[in-house]
Amino acid sequence: MSKPTQDAGIRRPASLRTLATPAASPALRSGLALGLSAAMLAPLAATAQTAAATPGAATAKKDETQLPEVKTRAQVIDPNPNAQTGVPYKARTSGDSRHTRPLAETPQTITVITKAAIDESGVSDLRSLLDAQPGITLGTGENGNAFGDRYIIRGQEARSDVFVDGLRDPGMTTRESFALEQIEVSKGPNSSFAGRGTVGGAVNAITKQATLDYDFKRLSASVGSDGALRGTLDLNHIFSDQMALRINALHGQEDVPGRAPSERRRQGLALSGVYEFGKDRQVTLDYYGLRAYDRLDLGSYLVGTVPNRGPANPVPPAYAQEQDFLNSKVDTVTARVKWRLDDNRVITSLTRYGTTDNGYIVTGARSATAYSGTGTTGAYTTASLSTHNAWQEVEYFAHQTNLQWNNQLFGLKNELILGAELSDHKVERGTYAITNSGAFNCRTSGTATANNGYCIYDSTGAVVSGLSNLMGRGYTQNIWASHWQVKTLALSAMDTMDFTDKLSGFAGLRVDRFDFDFTTRNITTLAVVDYRYNDTLFNGHLGLTYKLKPNLIVYGTVSSASDINGGESDVGTNSGYGGLIIDPSNGAINAQPEKSTNLEVGTKWDLMDGKLLASAAVFHTVKRGVMEGSGYASAGTANSGKNRVYGLELSLVGALTDKLSGQLGLTTMKSTVLASATAANVGLPLSNFADHSASAQLKYQANDAIAFGGMVKYESARCAGQPDTAAGYTNGTCGQPVPDYTTLDLFASYRFNRALEARVNVLNVTDKDYYLAAYRSGSFLYKGDARAVRVTVDYKF
Repeated sequence: MSKPTQDAGIRRPASLRTLATPAASPALRSGLALGLSAAMLAPLAATAQTAAATPGAATAKKDETQLPEVKTRAQVIDPNPNAQTGVPYKARTSGDSRHTRPLAETPQTITVITKAAIDESGVSDLRSLLDAQPGITLGTGENGNAFGDRYIIRGQEARSDVFVDGLRDPGMTTRESFALEQIEVSKGPNSSFAGRGTVGGAVNAITKQATLDYDFKRLSASVGSDGALRGTLDLNHIFSDQMALRINALHGQEDVPGRAPSERRRQGLALSGVYEFGKDRQVTLDYYGLRAYDRLDLGSYLVGTVPNRGPANPVPPAYAQEQDFLNSKVDTVTARVKWRLDDNRVITSLTRYGTTDNGYIVTGARSATAYSGTGTTGAYTTASLSTHNAWQEVEYFAHQTNLQWNNQLFGLKNELILGAELSDHKVERGTYAITNSGAFNCRTSGTATANNGYCIYDSTGAVVSGLSNLMGRGYTQNIWASHWQVKTLALSAMDTMDFTDKLSGFAGLRVDRFDFDFTTRNITTLAVVDYRYNDTLFNGHLGLTYKLKPNLIVYGTVSSASDINGGESDVGTNSGYGGLIIDPSNGAINAQPEKSTNLEVGTKWDLMDGKLLASAAVFHTVKRGVMEGSGYASAGTANSGKNRVYGLELSLVGALTDKLSGQLGLTTMKSTVLASATAANVGLPLSNFADHSASAQLKYQANDAIAFGGMVKYESARCAGQPDTAAGYTNGTCGQPVPDYTTLDLFASYRFNRALEARVNVLNVTDKDYYLAAYRSGSFLYKGDARAVRVTVDYKF
């Protein structure tokens, strides 16, 4: 049997190669339908060819030319097994097999960003993709910590709650989308699925896997403003009926729009090989590697006093130093096994080993007063530069095995999943020893008799010359200053039950036993202090769904999450950012796990024959026993805080009409600190919290060749402060405000033929100055990218 090619546009029948999940999932039924369609069309095609060679063949030939070939291929060629056929922005199922029902029947808010939505957005890094999603805001790291990004979901920290194919990714690194099929954001406490943390939710990146369905080759090349160049390759090759290999490669570079010579560079490679041992066993081996080399500054800063405090105007020039860097090196290997024991039982397992090396030296700026003479004479306003740096080396191992067992229990249909997970995450962290050879150019103290600082502006308000090499940095890497390690063994059980043909239930329970080990070392005296403890976490999830119609459900759910003291590996004993809190009287660790509970009621309506999903949900989350930080000190307060977040989420995803597709969402919510060791915090909102956010990504297919669309996103004002505590207010007014913003992106595409398509993206069309997050002191303010233009050509062969 010869292998099918992309030009054939036909998959091998699923019955010949698919490792089916029990009780024929919807994805399997779609595969079977496509396979049967191919089998039925084959003899028809042969008949047409025979007729063409005989009198009267004209009619057959005419019929053949009228076949909707392009549309059929568009439905078949998407290799994402979770995609909704023919609907580019809508996923039908989750990439996490523990969600056994379609997303339209899952009693939880789950936002999915498909590969089509990623490509047409014109952006590729995870931070930009998630920031566009309602209910998610960004924060800054401790002292400008540049290890990855801080995601905040429904007001709760989530920077360590990023997963890849259901396994936690502790790398805290730059994250790219070139090797992803889709990105899933689960909203609300999620520890029954994901373990510790996950108070506001979790991000799960679903990677591209080798497929035995068909061969394909896809090449994408982009050029644009700001010296942008980007190329990606996605190639799947079938060697036999049992073996296939998929290769994804990336090379990209660009100046940061509006901030040159700041720049971003990316190189990536993802390999996936699959082999089937008969029809019941399948093994997949994956490798993922990414090299990210960036040079960035920390953007703008806040000026003025309350109530007239806001971003510096004009925006400061790019001040990144030539020696600055933000580098990430990621290497992971994953082995996957899928074994169908019988029609009702399937075992799946993932085993991953990975390393991540991160390092950065970046420059920040803050408003300052400088002096051109001694004493207090000659004072002028400027901005002084500061240095932020750290390195970390991450090593991790994780294994997860799940048994899905479909059965009849007490006369009820059950989809039972029993799981076990083992993980060992280790992080060594340190700093760089930095020497500056550049001459000081300003006095930052009125009593200074000589220059003692580095400033952006001179006394006339002009930008100083040689700004990008003002500090003349040199550096060496110090020895490690902290070693963080968490070992976890988890057991879980989940069951989806059909009580009647309309009423279904979901129940999940997870137990995590962890051992925490944190060692600090004074890099001068080499004195070592070791902190250890262990504990057990219990979390659960209950949900009910009721089908008002076959395509309309209402649901109610309650779920919990737990987080541990010292759970953030990137901040050591800085208690204000999730670091370890230590009792100052005896150095002991007395904190109990933080506990969160979420109540959610919602509805999901699958419209237009499953092509459009409308969702609405109201939620109420309470977090108790919050560990509150105390600046940079390790002596925070244990379990003294409590906060609440409640709100409404609306979404509409899929085909709005035959020609208009979209993903629209709106979140409105409120946060309140209910208890705190600092009495003045009670009643205030959480830091870095947006009350309102909305986005709409739309695509209009004017005809077979032309499409256009864009994205508009809105985020209301936020107030900076320490995570998990009140925003920084002064006399009832936010002291560190981040203004609201609305941005607009546009795109247009033209399909020349089945193989060739070109697209133009214009990002931040109005060239708006907007800001993503502020440090709690306002000394730096992350700035969004300026307007950028990208031209992309996609070629499929």
